[in-house]
Amino acid sequence: MSLPELKCFDFILIERPKVSARRISARYVLGIDGEELGYNLIHRYHERIPKVEAFAKLVSIIPAINYGLFTPEIRFDFPLDPRDLRFFRDMMEVTARDIFVNRIAQPSEFIKPEFVPREVTPEMAEPMAKPLPEKIEEEPIDFEPAYSKCAVMLSGGKESLLTYGMMKELGCEVYPFFYNESGGHWRVAIPAYRWFEGNEPRTKRVWSNADRLYTFIEKNMKILQNVGKPRAEVYPIRLFFFAGYSFAFLPLMHKYGIGNLLFGNEYDDPRGLSYEYNGICHYYATYDQSWDFEKYMTRWFAERGLGIRQWSAVRPITGLIVERVLHSRYPELFKLQRSCHSVHREGDDYIPCGKCFKCNGVLTFLLANGIDPTLIKYKPEHVEGLAERIRAGKIRLDKDELEHSLYLIKRRNPDFPLDGKPHWHVEMLHFDGRNSGFDAIPEEFREGIYRLLEPYTKGYAYLKGDHWVRIPREEAIKGALKKEEGL
Repeated sequence: MSLPELKCFDFILIERPKVSARRISARYVLGIDGEELGYNLIHRYHERIPKVEAFAKLVSIIPAINYGLFTPEIRFDFPLDPRDLRFFRDMMEVTARDIFVNRIAQPSEFIKPEFVPREVTPEMAEPMAKPLPEKIEEEPIDFEPAYSKCAVMLSGGKESLLTYGMMKELGCEVYPFFYNESGGHWRVAIPAYRWFEGNEPRTKRVWSNADRLYTFIEKNMKILQNVGKPRAEVYPIRLFFFAGYSFAFLPLMHKYGIGNLLFGNEYDDPRGLSYEYNGICHYYATYDQSWDFEKYMTRWFAERGLGIRQWSAVRPITGLIVERVLHSRYPELFKLQRSCHSVHREGDDYIPCGKCFKCNGVLTFLLANGIDPTLIKYKPEHVEGLAERIRAGKIRLDKDELEHSLYLIKRRNPDFPLDGKPHWHVEMLHFDGRNSGFDAIPEEFREGIYRLLEPYTKGYAYLKGDHWVRIPREEAIKGALKKEEGL
């Protein structure tokens, strides 16, 4: 059973959502020691949306998924479709395991030391919460998706910008979607949003205060400290929020008949990772960016009658290659990227801090590719201090990706103070059974995406055991077709 000492709430209640022509709202109520505290979750649209209550319910329940370990009841003051309730339970269970392992058993700076368990058993990672809808009843949704249309979730980062560029070049009818968080994270996306708003008529934006709701909930959790700390590079508790972004756009996907939903999830090397901690399966705090999640969502969308496919066009390639392709093939998009935890304003522009984990990764990729960092607003002092920050461990890259990038930097600049090591697979398209399947990209886009990436990569690689094996493009295509045909 879950740890009773983690109980922070008597219950979490979500009141029935209110839907108007341009707004969805739902009140969250926290029960704490006989008192009730409330907060309104709001999503605001810049155009009229179809009033589909099922979508309003879905977008409203996402934040609560993160708190199954901390309350015995999560109440829904409205009926839920059985498929939506199953989605909530499935996501709550996998998220509880990820939060328990990556935020509590291996604590972040936000967990008070007295709540870190001395011994860990798998039962401790099970949700405490029982989801309690008003009743369970089917709520059908009428939707006919067009697979020639693609929604790309734009964050201002390199992966989503490259995704847009490739899908546009391939002739897909692309809808750039921007999720405008009410807090500082929106600054990352502002340079890109300004350009898209002026150049891409299909650009859509949804404003939400979900980030403030999360902070409100977490400030009322007795197990946490320093919530709202500036410049923090991880969230205190919440790990499941990407579905909140996509569900917020379901009314617009429905309105425009969009059949593909794309996130910019790049390749992660599974080698050396057990995906298990003391008998608890987990995803290293990144489940909602995983291939498993994309597969789950595509199946669930089909079962829900929506037929939307969720996937990533950059799943086979590393960040090193993402920067290379974006800079070389889409230079105007490249200049829009801001991948930083602490973007700040200078005049009319937004500038990366140049020192956080994300900035250190981007700077490493830029130097490895021979790209001028000042093109995306980095400063000479950011480059000068990079080696020292890497030496101090202030970077989060796969081991091979970091070593190979440092190797490329050293080849370009023999005076760079760090040595690397070549790993040929880093510059290839990657396939494996866990993070990047042959069939991860839909068939009608697969070869086109490979064709766009081939001039900037060095072939195809498949992970057999712990070793990368070079394979021909035909084998990658054939492997996907075999899987799709069930062979």
